[in-house]
Amino acid sequence: MITVEQREDSGVVGTEPVQCRPFFAIWMASGLAVAIVAVFTVVGIVLRSSDTGVVFQTSDQVAMIVLGILIAAGTMLWAVPRVRADAEGIEVRNVLTKRRFAWREVLSVSFPDGASFARLELPDDEYYTVMAVQAVDGWRAVTAVRALRKLHKQAWRE
Repeated sequence: MITVEQREDSGVVGTEPVQCRPFFAIWMASGLAVAIVAVFTVVGIVLRSSDTGVVFQTSDQVAMIVLGILIAAGTMLWAVPRVRADAEGIEVRNVLTKRRFAWREVLSVSFPDGASFARLELPDDEYYTVMAVQAVDGWRAVTAVRALRKLHKQAWRE
């Protein structure tokens, strides 16, 4: 969920650590994963009684269910994005990658019009996508971007 947690135990006066997770993506990935496992389980169970002339064994049924579990696990990868930011920098975990930036490396935190995800603007016209802050999350995304911008601004002042 895109909850913006602000803790007072940061150790740095005037800054609160921020943690963000996507809300909508977690719900959709979870629901889709459950549906995939259910469908593959039903197909695996019904697979034995086929009128096609093909003989399915118990191992085929188990393989079908295991395949559904593996596909569901792949679907759940969309639920892992996270952002953790503090006074020193920001750690971005996307679907398969995780990277930490010092605030001095980040020019700005932006959310361009029409974009699906927020991003960190970096030097040399580069950017890094922040998949934890998604447009479909609406006000949660706005809150997260504001909190990240506040930390970025405070880091640049010091």
